[in-house]
Amino acid sequence: MNPPAQPTPDEVNQKLVDQYTEIAQLAGGLAHEIKNPLSTIGLNVELLAEDLNADDSPQARRALAKIAVVQRECQRLQDLLNDFLAFARVRKPRLESSDLNEEVRRLIDFFRPKARESKIEVVTYLQSDLPGVLLDRETFQSALLNLVINAQQAMPGGGQLVISTEATPRGVALHLIDTGSGMDLRTREKIFDAFYTTKSGGSGLGLPIARKIVESHGGQMRVDSEPQRGTQFTIELPVPPRLPRHDPPAPVA
Repeated sequence: MNPPAQPTPDEVNQKLVDQYTEIAQLAGGLAHEIKNPLSTIGLNVELLAEDLNADDSPQARRALAKIAVVQRECQRLQDLLNDFLAFARVRKPRLESSDLNEEVRRLIDFFRPKARESKIEVVTYLQSDLPGVLLDRETFQSALLNLVINAQQAMPGGGQLVISTEATPRGVALHLIDTGSGMDLRTREKIFDAFYTTKSGGSGLGLPIARKIVESHGGQMRVDSEPQRGTQFTIELPVPPRLPRHDPPAPVA
């Protein structure tokens, strides 16, 4: 009697992917089920606070202080669940020919008010003849925003954020360099682990989500950092054949 055939590497990989997909679906469904009663709790706590606001007694003030704690914790759980759902459901990207420099400009326009408020100077060096890339613009913007928020949080007293693009032998690269607090070796090795965070109240999912999005584009993300000397994130994306180069428009005579 012949022994059973051993599964091929492709079959093993597909089984692992199927198992991961099933776990992700179950976890996502559980998160949704938690969100519903959590929303009900938050709404009723808010209504209770409105009722107590009309009472100026010491007992009512003490109760309102306790309610405020419950509201903060409810919001923290809502934010954590939203981040987890975003991490679990990163979908296959809908790719289209895109200008990476234009995506950077969109990000900066969105972030500029927060940068001014946080005393962060944003400096850009965007290579003008950059090759075109294939991007899912919506998800890629969310990845960039996670990186920019991470840089902002690393510079609580303000600083400088340098964003640059360049062509590389493998495609194109995007660099985000901040002058923040930096990271030691142990932190650098763990920052892409889900739920790992050094920030109070952080979910530890922003950077893992960003990396998953970049990898879903066929790209790579790496980090270089030293304590008190800032951090550099680099995203490298492939350039598909026969995509047009995105040159700046010619000046009008």
